[in-house]
This record gives sequence, structure tokens and C-alpha cells, in this order.
Amino acid sequence: MKYGILGSGSWATAIVKILTGNGQTVNWWIRNPNNLQKIAEKKHNPHYVSSITFNTAQLQMDTDLVKMVQQSDVLVIAIPSAYITTSFGVLDAAALAGKKILSAVKGIIRNDNQLLNEYLAAQFGVPEANYAVVSGPCHAEEVAEEKLSYLTFSSINTDDAKGYASDFSCDYIHTIVNNDVPGVQYAAVLKNIYAVGAGIAHGLDYGDNFMSVYMANAADEMVGFLRKVVWDKTPDVKINYAASAYLGDLLVTGYSLHSRNRRFGNYIGKHFSVAAAQLEMNMVAEGYYASKGMYLINQKIEAQMPIATAIYKILWEEETAEDAFAGIERILI
Repeated sequence: MKYGILGSGSWATAIVKILTGNGQTVNWWIRNPNNLQKIAEKKHNPHYVSSITFNTAQLQMDTDLVKMVQQSDVLVIAIPSAYITTSFGVLDAAALAGKKILSAVKGIIRNDNQLLNEYLAAQFGVPEANYAVVSGPCHAEEVAEEKLSYLTFSSINTDDAKGYASDFSCDYIHTIVNNDVPGVQYAAVLKNIYAVGAGIAHGLDYGDNFMSVYMANAADEMVGFLRKVVWDKTPDVKINYAASAYLGDLLVTGYSLHSRNRRFGNYIGKHFSVAAAQLEMNMVAEGYYASKGMYLINQKIEAQMPIATAIYKILWEEETAEDAFAGIERILI
């Protein structure tokens, strides 16, 4: 199976490292031709996780997405969710026929507020059995340093999930397989929102004691949403909510200094505007867009989500961080 990595940010770069380190030759779609040229010349990505070096003989790089899709069997989608529709707009409706999809996207598709599998099914007819998700906790910076990390591969197609787990497994990557495709995706979206909140709290100078209570309540809120929208409707899916793809990913994204969502939130807590925080980051913080998408999704589901709602109001309705967190203080238990 030939892997095609779509995207050239930090997580895409880390995925290329894992697969090439395991002996794979991969196709790599890199949108910016200047960046592609620099990777070819310098043997590392100068913009993201530049400590990772590549044997370029294992890389077949191109800026032509149509070509990369045609030449790949498994498409690992690591494009920020905000750019999915623009990037995939060059593909015709039959472009993904017969392709396997492994999503490394941790966000909601804007405008329609869809998970990636919902978008791909609607626009390209991708069947559920051809779709899988890879989730953390797994910071790209720690992959670069080959620090032990855990990845969960989720699909209703158990054979595919096990195959991906085998291809990614190595001394510093341990792999887990489950079949909770919507739950793993929603957990990845929600943890970014709560991590933005953790960053805001840090920027407002809350301490560790508050942060521990905040994170515990965020975990409970996330589980409540997942139970209502996914788990209560799929009793055959056996879930341990404290597993790495759920609680583990939430904790590392909320606490780690590597977390771009926490960093973004920290700027907001220090009274940067959203635009100014984005300029400082020079990266996409998925939690920003996800906060609006999940707020709109939850208007129909009506799960109890006061923390996620407060983060949405700070980012999108100009409620002050101080006022929003004063409200959060009152509901934490």
C-alpha cells in the first residue's frame, strides 16, 4: 500500500518521519513549491519540526494534489480543517473512488460543521469502510525526539485499522485499535477547545489548583457529549473514556507547552485579539474554529457544555475572558 501524506505542517511532518523511519517510501503533497524545494535541498522541513531530517530518496514530493491522490493507495489527510474544502476543491467527484482514507484531522469542516468522514461521504462518496482515524496523544515535537508516544487507529474496518497500526508501530510509537470513529474524532475536536480554555486560564494567572479542577470538569463535559451523541447510540462500541484517545489526549493538549491550542489561549488570556494571537502563533489553532463548529452542532444535540460554550463566547462573541471564567468558576465541581 502506497501512502500519500496530504499536508506539510508539524503533524504531517511527524507522520512522514514515522513512516519513512519504518522503511516506507511515501508520496507527500506540499502545497507551497518553495517549501517543497527547501525540503528537497535541506532534507528537513524548515517551517515545522525542523529537527526531523529525511532521506529524500524515500520522498516523492509534489505540489499537484490530483497527481498525489492518483498515485497513492492510502491518503493520510493532515491538512488543517479550515483548509480542507479549499484544498479538495481541485478534485473531481470520483477522485477518491477506491482510495483508503486515514484522517489525521482534528477539527470540524467549516460551513457545514461536519466531521471529515461526513464531508468526504457527501462530496466524494467515500464509504465508511474505507475511512479510518489516527489520534493521539502524540505531539510532533516528541515524535521528532523519538519519545514514547501512543496512537489510536479507529475504523469499522478492523483489518485496515490493524494494518495502519502495524505500519506506524516502532520503538517510540505504541499503537491501539478501536472502532469508535465518531467518538475519537469528536474527542479530538473537543480537547482542542478545552486546551484553548486552559491557555486562557493560564493567561489570566489561574494556578495549578484551579487548572486541575477545570480539566477534570472539561473531561466530564466531553464524556457527557460523547455519550449523548455517540456511545448511547452504539452499544456495540466498547469504550474506556480514560483511554489515551480521550482523556489522555485531553490532558496532554491542556497541559503541554507543545500545545498550540493552549498557547493560542494563553495569548487570549493576556488580552491579545484573536487576529493578533493568530499572527503570533503562525500556526492554525484548531480549537478556535472548532469552538464555533461545536457550539452550532450542540444547538441540536443540547448536551450540557457550559465550559465549551464559554470558550466560544470569548472567541466569537467578544465576551471578556475574565467574565467568562468568573462564570466557569461558579459551575466547576
